[in-house]
Parts: sequence; C-alpha cells; structure tokens
Amino acid sequence: MKNGKVLRISVTDRCDLRCVYCMPESGVPLVPMADMLNYEEIAAVARAAMAVGVRRFRLTGGEPLARRGVVSLVGQLARLGPEDLAMTTNGLRLAEFAAGLKAAGLTRVTISLDTLRRDRFETITRRTGFDRIFEGLDAARAAGLAPVKVNTVVIRGVNDDEVLDFVRFAEKENVEVRFIELMPTSGLSPECKELGSWRPALFVKGEEVRARVAEAFGPLEPVPDADGVADIYLVKGTTRLGFITPVSDPFCRGCERLRLGPDGRLKVCLFDRGGVDVRKALREDKAGHVELEAILRAAFETKTTWERGDLESLSSDMFRIGG
Repeated sequence: MKNGKVLRISVTDRCDLRCVYCMPESGVPLVPMADMLNYEEIAAVARAAMAVGVRRFRLTGGEPLARRGVVSLVGQLARLGPEDLAMTTNGLRLAEFAAGLKAAGLTRVTISLDTLRRDRFETITRRTGFDRIFEGLDAARAAGLAPVKVNTVVIRGVNDDEVLDFVRFAEKENVEVRFIELMPTSGLSPECKELGSWRPALFVKGEEVRARVAEAFGPLEPVPDADGVADIYLVKGTTRLGFITPVSDPFCRGCERLRLGPDGRLKVCLFDRGGVDVRKALREDKAGHVELEAILRAAFETKTTWERGDLESLSSDMFRIGG
C-alpha cells in the first residue's frame, strides 16, 4: 500500500455540525466521557503502534477540536516522533486552535467542506458558521499547517453542481481538494439523516467527477506514488485534485490502516462491527506496552485476510470512527 501503516484516532464522537449524510438533527447516543480513552491511554496505544511499524497518525472525530485539551494530545503524540501527524476537522474552531496545534507538533490539517455556498452550507450541516471555516483555513496556512487539504463528499442533486467551483477554489486558494464518493453507511439510514435510505441516485462515481473536470479544464495529469488513499491528479500542471473512490474502485487490497474509536474499540476497517476492546485491556486487564503491541500486531495480521463484504449491505457509525 502506498501510504504504509496508519493509525486513525477518533478522539470524540461529539460534533458541532449535523450533516445530512452523517448525523440526525437530534444527534446520536454519545459515548459517556468516563468510557472514552483518556489522552494518556491514547498515547500508550500510539506508542505501541509505533513499535509495530506505524509512522503516521490521523486525528479525527466526530470533530476532534470539540474535545477539551486536544492540543495536549497532539503534543504527546508528536513526542513519539511520527513521520506525519495530521487532523481532519470541520474547521469551525480551527482559527482558534491552528497556532497551538502547530506549536504542539501537528503537521497538517484536512478540512471537511461540502459546499462553497453559505445557504447550502446551512442546509447540509443544519448549522451556521460558514465564514469561520474560511477563517480557519487562513489560520492553518498562517500557522504553517501545510499542505491544507479539503475533503468534499459529492452527492447528486445536493452539491454535485459545485465540482468545477471547487476546482477553481483549489487553484485560487492553493489547496488540494479531494472529491469523495458517498458511501452507503449508517449515515444513509432513515434514522440517521434526512436524505433517506441508500439510493443509488445520490451516488456520483469518482470517474464521472474526473470526466467533468477534464472536460472543463483539460486533461488531468496523474501523480504517481502519492501518499494516502486518494488518486492524485494535476490540473494545468499545478492544481492538485484527489479522488477517493471506496465504492466504485475499492482500495481495500493491501490497506494498512487501523482505527481507534473514542470508546477504545480498535477496528481493522471502517466496516468492522466488532473490533478489539482496548479500553478493557487497559483498565481491567492492566495491559502494558507488550500486551498493546501484541493487540496491534494481531490487528494488522487480521487485515491481511479481511473481507468487508458487499458495501451496500454494510453500515458504519462514521460520526464515531472518523469516516
């Protein structure tokens, strides 16, 4: 796998947005704070992950900046010496935290943003704060959290008419926009959002998005051996675009990513419904570094034979384990 071993750490399931494809207006049952891993426990798992070859950490949520003291966690992880320490955020609080995150050792940020229109932002997220996201983007660049990436989930009839606008935005703002296919996760079940149950009519293939861009801006130049799960292309030789296609062109084979949930569940895949209870191992079984290392090593071994199954029959709490 081109990105090597990665541990995605969801620090909270709390979020200050209610995006229509992710979470209902009323919210969801949350993990009690007492049942969340504390920062020392997360750092212990990360230290063991480093021992089994992980060199890249990604902090996610929920919204990671919604958890108090997250800058201190960044500092603890940075002191472990990873090659990359990144965060995915909705950007609402980024202006406040960018400088502190950089000082603590964060390498870069990715901002989730599905529209460039204020009214549509409020429709999709069911919250205000549109301007704060762009203030956060500016603050991230000013702090040196680079490169800044923007994740955009493309949904037909909701925001797919903005694809070309996002390309222009990437060029103007010198950010890498990554177009992501909509996945039939729990975020598409009736109890979890207003778009309703999974409907193929909502789905836009990455290939279609790429074709639209090429038609408007000319041929896209592939960037070989780019890090991560996105296929990267250059527009006009300079503007970077990414395409993440988990539905139409799954990237499961060779994947070396593990996911640690806020409740301490270590999962081998977004669609792993079980996982290993690391919190129990830490608190009841008094697991130390050797035991944690064995748990992580076994999880990576499990991934070598993992089969996620038919995607449309699967579900996943993306708001809880970071998408």
